[in-house]
Amino acid sequence: MDTILIIINIAVFLLLVVGLFAMQKKHVSFSKRVFTALGLGIVFGFIIHLIYGTTSNITVKSIDWFAIVGTGYVKLLQMVVMPLVFISIVGAFTKLKLTKNIGKISFLVIAILLGTTAISAAIGIGSALGFGLDGIQLNQGDAEAARNAELEQKVVGVQDMTIPQQIIELLPSNPFADLTGARPTSTIAVVIFAAIVGMAYLGVKRKDPEHGEFFAKIIDTFYAIIMRVVTLILRLTPYGVLALITKVMAMSDYAAIAKLGKFVIASYVALIAMFVVHLLLLLLAKLSPVNYVKKALPALTFAFTSRTSAGTLPLNIKTQTKDFGVSEGIANFAASFGLSIGQNGCAGIYPAMLAVMVAPSAGINPFSPSFIITLILVVAISSFGVAGVGGGATFAALIVLSVLNLPIAIVGLLISVEPLIDMGRTALNVSGSMTAGVLTGKITGELENEVYQQPRVIEA
Repeated sequence: MDTILIIINIAVFLLLVVGLFAMQKKHVSFSKRVFTALGLGIVFGFIIHLIYGTTSNITVKSIDWFAIVGTGYVKLLQMVVMPLVFISIVGAFTKLKLTKNIGKISFLVIAILLGTTAISAAIGIGSALGFGLDGIQLNQGDAEAARNAELEQKVVGVQDMTIPQQIIELLPSNPFADLTGARPTSTIAVVIFAAIVGMAYLGVKRKDPEHGEFFAKIIDTFYAIIMRVVTLILRLTPYGVLALITKVMAMSDYAAIAKLGKFVIASYVALIAMFVVHLLLLLLAKLSPVNYVKKALPALTFAFTSRTSAGTLPLNIKTQTKDFGVSEGIANFAASFGLSIGQNGCAGIYPAMLAVMVAPSAGINPFSPSFIITLILVVAISSFGVAGVGGGATFAALIVLSVLNLPIAIVGLLISVEPLIDMGRTALNVSGSMTAGVLTGKITGELENEVYQQPRVIEA
């Protein structure tokens, strides 16, 4: 009987996929197909949850089959992330227009990412204090105990490292290993390696123009091929979103979410407040926040459902260049740096909220101005090198709590609501990197206003 019900679930899922494909054939816009997939996934996942529950064999096996589409799509995106990061950064140096402003662009992108992370930390602190969140009130069950045992192992490699040592950890000793994503800081290491290669290219170009030109052509060719691969994969976005959100709705523990509802609400209040800050920064730059929201939504929706900033990188770059009119060089810098530096959600809001929640247990007054200022500075500095995949927030929280000598057990106590909050955090991370790209483009005059003002999202 179970097998028949699983087959029925798979058949319904395939019908939804066929429906989305029919929309594509009728040339329904990309953003409408993504949102249709989101809506269908929410309804279908909730129905599975309602009928079978989260732990039944039918639910687990059905989701296992759906993962071929959902997880498969994420893996295809992750497949191109490291090559895209490397070739994007090197390519930024080979574009003549960008090389004139390379220092200024790098400074602006990093400054905006770190600045917005500091703001997000302040907002996280305000939300935690405003909602009166207290880590002492959290209960530890079996799952939480297992999670904390795992974190005890993970924190050993973090808590004994000074900030200078953490900075050294960002540097690439073996770029080929980092290209495989071997370390949590692999992405920023690849960015640094690519930047060194780019600077070497500039030197070769001055002394030996012929070799420089030949290298630039090779990079441009590789970039064109990788972006073509990206385009092919991005066409699968609606189907990936359908599968991913179906899993979230079917497998979520609604009772645990309700139990920690206050923390979930406080987190989303902070995340939404920070997103509004992004829109206000665009408004100050005399750019339409409405156009930003319309065009960013497909990328933010995928980031929300997939919980991976790195996996969203191709869609992030496409949105910045095709929809916002940001130059390729700046878009590549902002999107790539945004994977590891200044993630507003994972490295900003989340660690700040946890630190405030556990401060009283360490005998610290969370309302103390000195504690708040120290926390904001530590969060901003520690936001270097946070991995742009699921779990990056845990890494960031461990670093911040360890530096401030605060207990790390609270990270494990929130395991039941971690996926739900991580969805919003990831979307905010991606919005932060896109905002940095758009603002940098505006400041340096490398933003095409006509493209930004167009309300329509360009097809992948």
